[in-house]
Amino acid sequence: MAHLKDIPPRTRANVEKLACPVFETIPFVAGGALNQRRVAIVSSAGIHRKDDRKFALSSSDYRAITATDDIVMSHISVNYDRTGFLQDINTILPVDRLQDLTDDGVIGSVASTHYSFMGATDPAEMLAHAAQVAGMLKADQVDAVLLVPV
Repeated sequence: MAHLKDIPPRTRANVEKLACPVFETIPFVAGGALNQRRVAIVSSAGIHRKDDRKFALSSSDYRAITATDDIVMSHISVNYDRTGFLQDINTILPVDRLQDLTDDGVIGSVASTHYSFMGATDPAEMLAHAAQVAGMLKADQVDAVLLVPV
């Protein structure tokens, strides 16, 4: 990802002049304030712990992620550049960023377990597993989910 500071000065000046859209912050669901919510991540990055079983092609199941060390990606595609993941897991599983938001009082807390599915899988095949994950999220008192499509 390019950082503004790394862009040549002339181009940077033009980029800085661009209008930035403003979006209303009206939630599309009802519920408590964000600073009272427990947040989990559901990713389609096909990631898992190194000692967990790999995702098979078109796998419809999921893996529970409880720690970010020893994470590997078994989702392989010529259409996906894994460089970001290899440099910073937060590009596909932003647990550290959620913790920052908790520390700043923006969200209430971060769930202890997050979930990863295999991308490029027929969503209809994932329904039963998605229902299982929804049940586990409810049991963990999660009331907000950050969906990270990869």
